[in-house]
Amino acid sequence: MNLAPLVEVTRGANGVDTVECVHYGSVAVVDAQGRLRYAAGDPSFLTFSRSTLKPFQALPFVEGDGVAHFGLSQAELALLCASHSGESFHVDGVKRLLNKAGCDEHHLQCGCHVPTFYSATGKRAPADLKPTPLHHNCSGKHAGFLAYCVQHGLPLDSYLDPNHALQQKIRARVGDVVGVDGGALPLGIDGCSAPNYALPLDKLAAAYARLAASDEAALSTLFAAMTAQPEMVSGTARNDLAFMRMAPGDWVAKIGADGVQTIGVRSAGLGIAIKVVDGNMRALYTAAVAVLKALGLVTVPEDTGLAPWVAPVVKNARGTRTGVVRPVVELRRVS
Repeated sequence: MNLAPLVEVTRGANGVDTVECVHYGSVAVVDAQGRLRYAAGDPSFLTFSRSTLKPFQALPFVEGDGVAHFGLSQAELALLCASHSGESFHVDGVKRLLNKAGCDEHHLQCGCHVPTFYSATGKRAPADLKPTPLHHNCSGKHAGFLAYCVQHGLPLDSYLDPNHALQQKIRARVGDVVGVDGGALPLGIDGCSAPNYALPLDKLAAAYARLAASDEAALSTLFAAMTAQPEMVSGTARNDLAFMRMAPGDWVAKIGADGVQTIGVRSAGLGIAIKVVDGNMRALYTAAVAVLKALGLVTVPEDTGLAPWVAPVVKNARGTRTGVVRPVVELRRVS
């Protein structure tokens, strides 16, 4: 694998730091015509898309007139693309989605976990907290799956089966968007139990360039919802929210588990995809800010909402500084 160092983590004392960890990966930056413009490591590295796939998993719903059929608000549509933090406004939004489809939380097959809000903010979850599937970061996507099935008379109990008509349609549409045979996409099962697909990293970047720059009705609708309602897509203190607030209506950002980040920039006609190959999310956040800076999309990230991820200091349990997370990614110009 032709991977590149993206981020180093140091450990030191008395002002002297020594590199302790190096996180390797790849970066692909693609324009709206699908041409690779910048890269680091292997821009065609095969990468499971994880939650970066969500806007494209919502395409059948939007193209099937689901927004009008169920009377969804822009905030509710954004939830279909979300890896939300399980905050009260997220949970309430998912409840509304399910109610409009005549479903409830018992129909959700995503499982449940402690809301991401607590890890993102450093707050302790209440001892009496009892998470439900509504709190799962993918519950909005699953509510959209269920709504599509209700509208089109498809089975609800098997909506996550890769052979279900909805999942087959999603697979085909993902292939259409990235310009490959959907049936040939490597299949995996995501953390929320939905089918997920692996793509070359540059194809994933191209998908986000297309999401940001396309005049296709469904993609434009999803882009508008995500960029107008970034707090629904992400949550308090989350990096995707910070990215989209940097350039409202211009940047669309979506994180994926195990070290995947995608960003589409409408004004520049670019799609960016980053994969930290060991899945380290701390390294991913810092690499993403460094890539944006290298592309000239942000000049002094230290003075913006991206500051927490520029070069975060590492502290131990006593609050003592032990090192720093620092970017070392170097983009090469391809065309």
